[in-house]
Amino acid sequence: MRIEIGERVREKGGMAEGSTPMMKQYQGLRAQVPKDALLFFRLGDFYELFFQDAVEGARLLNLTLTKRNTVPMCGLPYHAAEGYIAKVLASGRRVALCDQVGEVRSGQMVERAITRILSPGCAMGMEVTEPKLPRWLAAVRRGEGKSGRWGFALLDASSGDFRVSEPAGEIACREEVRRTNPAEILVVEEEKEIPSWVDSSTSVTRIPDWTLEVDMGRTLLCEQYQVQSLDGFGCQEMGPALGAAGALLRYIRETLKGEIRHCQAPKPFRSEEILQLDFATQRNLEILESASQGVNTSLLRALDQTCTPMGGRELRSWLLRPLRKRDEVVARHEAVAGFLEDVGGMDDVRESLQEVRDIARLVGRLAGGSGNARDLVALRATLQALPELQKRGQKVSGALNRRFSDQIQLERALVEELERGIADDPPATTREGGMIRDGYDRQLDEARSAMREGRSWIAELQAREAERTGIKSLKIRFQQVSGYGIEVTKANLDQVPKEYERKQTLAQVERYVTPELKEMEAKILGAEEKALHREGQLFLQIRDQVLARTRSLQETAAAIGSLDVLAGFAVTARRWHYVRPVMTVEQCIRIRAGRHPVVEQILAGSAEPFVANDLRIGGKEGTLMVLTGPNMAGKSTYLRQAALICFMAQVGSFVPVQAAELPLLDRIFTRIGAGDDLARGQSTFLVEMNETALILHHATRDSLVILDEIGRGTSTLDGLSIAWAVGEHLHDEVQAKTLFATHYHELAELALTRSGVMNFRVDVREEKDRVVFLRRIVEGGADRSYGIQVARLAGLPPSVLRRAGEILQGLEERETDASGKPARIQPKGAASKLKKEKNQLDLFQG
Repeated sequence: MRIEIGERVREKGGMAEGSTPMMKQYQGLRAQVPKDALLFFRLGDFYELFFQDAVEGARLLNLTLTKRNTVPMCGLPYHAAEGYIAKVLASGRRVALCDQVGEVRSGQMVERAITRILSPGCAMGMEVTEPKLPRWLAAVRRGEGKSGRWGFALLDASSGDFRVSEPAGEIACREEVRRTNPAEILVVEEEKEIPSWVDSSTSVTRIPDWTLEVDMGRTLLCEQYQVQSLDGFGCQEMGPALGAAGALLRYIRETLKGEIRHCQAPKPFRSEEILQLDFATQRNLEILESASQGVNTSLLRALDQTCTPMGGRELRSWLLRPLRKRDEVVARHEAVAGFLEDVGGMDDVRESLQEVRDIARLVGRLAGGSGNARDLVALRATLQALPELQKRGQKVSGALNRRFSDQIQLERALVEELERGIADDPPATTREGGMIRDGYDRQLDEARSAMREGRSWIAELQAREAERTGIKSLKIRFQQVSGYGIEVTKANLDQVPKEYERKQTLAQVERYVTPELKEMEAKILGAEEKALHREGQLFLQIRDQVLARTRSLQETAAAIGSLDVLAGFAVTARRWHYVRPVMTVEQCIRIRAGRHPVVEQILAGSAEPFVANDLRIGGKEGTLMVLTGPNMAGKSTYLRQAALICFMAQVGSFVPVQAAELPLLDRIFTRIGAGDDLARGQSTFLVEMNETALILHHATRDSLVILDEIGRGTSTLDGLSIAWAVGEHLHDEVQAKTLFATHYHELAELALTRSGVMNFRVDVREEKDRVVFLRRIVEGGADRSYGIQVARLAGLPPSVLRRAGEILQGLEERETDASGKPARIQPKGAASKLKKEKNQLDLFQG
């Protein structure tokens, strides 16, 4: 996009005139913002970037880079700035907005100030993320030593959602950070370790260590919420978390240049109150995101039937923190059952939910100063839909459904004010007229009446002058720069009356004025200026009435989001025939005909239906299942579905089974697959061992452990030894419910010495040189891995497959060479020759 600077710079002292006062102003303001931020400098209807900002901005935003007096510069339209800002933030950079705060006077330099500094985690008013995705700004405060309590705080500036936690040690804090995946994280200036916890999509911002002090954080929080203590928020025993939370508040205030009026009270979350998953498990089970590109295979995609952005974000929150208290889990199950018992009622609730906009972020935009009258229209439409939504929700059985429906505040007085005051189709900005309805304000109505009368007078003047002069094409038009003018085409200039005063010459017409036109122009423009000023005042008044109800609106948004999630669970359960699990006090998992929730949906309608399988593990059933079978047979799917079924139950969803009795787990661990961590210099095997060590140190008898192929990254004997020892430890010491898939068939011998070990395999059927996967889990161990048959399915050349068969035969028969030593791998053709010689010798034996 090419924009000519000459059309933008109209200030005295500007660069277009070659003088320096404006650049001195720019340099002074540039010194006030972080070096890594791009400064968007307002000049009229454009934002300009200068010097290195211009060079980097032109490259990042695909703008044309120009120079004026040797100064690099580029620009973008003010009205389209949001899209450009979003692109900068997506790249991990910050944007400082420098706006005109003084009155614009011709020939004078405008007063300017830094109005906001937007960052990836603090982008209030900018649509920089998907509606159903939170955009977390995080802060971490180190604890005392490796095992002391750490401080961790999260704030979604777009919705005001505020959470605090005190993980028990460095590892626990690292897992919280990695699972949450914030857009931006605040750490102290000297911190070296924490930035390595996040990937390149997370922006790391360094702050002074004193901003994380606990006492300062407590004071800031008390000031923010105007309370004497934080006991009412459940934070009374917290320390490091308050330091992290205070750092977030200070950072937001400094960057947004004001108070955060919509920031919700901090909600503590404690690890002992939830089913915990470390980051590796969350990734391996594909809870929120697919592990690979292409088809979306996440559990979130399989479960998400929410109708509202609030519901989508709440579902993600539930998936990140499943419940551990039986009463809370059962209450969610009862709510889902209530929707399924009344499908018509469920459809009615979801129909009403379709009319609900994102209340939390609408309030956030208005609180942040970027909201406009269209946001008020959207809020009005949402509030108008709430009475019907509440009435429909209250009819559905289930204590949670009634509770969430009752928590919806109808805001009748606010609805009435918005209906009376805000126009149906207001402009996109607050600088234009048409936001406020006629009849709402007497002063505004008078100004508008004067504007209409003036414009009517001008229309009459145009008709009168066209008739008087005989110039049929005569028009009276308004231009932003020169105001009203009588326009006469060049062909009719000889008919222009002498009393017309020439005002402007254009390419096709000459523009004239008369004394009476100038007088009326002053009246119209004065009335218009008064009307715009009054509309701005009225908009702010109505906006403040909305913001006075911030807490109530946020509580309504939270209730709607939860109701939306429960109704969505019911839709998924009905579509895929999920059933309600029985949550038991026993430590035994009993699943009949369980299915993988994601794979089942992917295979729907295909030629190969999903094969359901049973599972019984824990307590007297045995605590360690050794699962063997060939690659591609379905071992990993079976392991993952067991974990996902237990996980879904504690989130509050029904589960893909015919029947299930499930315990309340404290943690789920998975050790599935691995790759090199090149950035940290860790091999595949070391990554695998790190994950295994985490399991052995933190699993309990209330945990579910999923192990898939332990020990593959080293020699066969080393790997087998480690796998054997890990299995023994989990069985003997930890006593966790463990599903252990392996190609080390020797592990089946664990059952000979330990009564809690069970051997199962994935059933297959051999057809000549091929193997057919039956996908059934049956009792007993496998004695073969069918690796060559699987390689044939992968398309290895026949010659390679034949050679592999020869080598395998030699290894299995433990052939010996002439010296009596094992001939582990014979040269090509040697195996058949040796076999022939052995057969000939056999004729003469005995």
